[in-house]
Amino acid sequence: MFDSLFQTIVQWSLEHGVKIVAIFIATFIILRILKTIIRRLIKSVIGKTYKVRDGVAKEKRTITLESVFYSTAKIVIWVIAIMMIISEFGINIGPILAAVGVAGLAFGFGAQYLIRDLIAGLFIILEDQYRKGDVIKIGNVSGIVEDINLRKTILRDTDGTVHYISNGEIKITSNKTR
Repeated sequence: MFDSLFQTIVQWSLEHGVKIVAIFIATFIILRILKTIIRRLIKSVIGKTYKVRDGVAKEKRTITLESVFYSTAKIVIWVIAIMMIISEFGINIGPILAAVGVAGLAFGFGAQYLIRDLIAGLFIILEDQYRKGDVIKIGNVSGIVEDINLRKTILRDTDGTVHYISNGEIKITSNKTR
């Protein structure tokens, strides 16, 4: 009995376990390559299109865009990898994808504020309103931009207090670095 169970486990491991390990390794390799490609592509585009000759401004813009694009790509790649791993366990991912689609539709109606934050964040980043390291004022809060992503901006004021501001809530921004 134990011998047949052991043989079944070994056979499954040889068939599916190796594929699962390969998926993990391929995911890490793809993410590493993608990070390099994103970095080079953004530096190339900013080098050609950015009108300000200030090297610090270009570097801040590059870091901000790299962070946003890489984190988005990383989420997409990990979701694909997880779906591939789930299918290796013999689970049909078709119904899972259909359920995720329906849940996404329901979530879309309920997540209007999140979508507003994402769209506002996209425009803040693409229009280059401010970058990491800039001193800005949003509403009555002034500080250094510690991080910016599609959903929120993180400011640290002069007292050391960290403020998390949803991008959809931002109406007026003053950039004191420019």
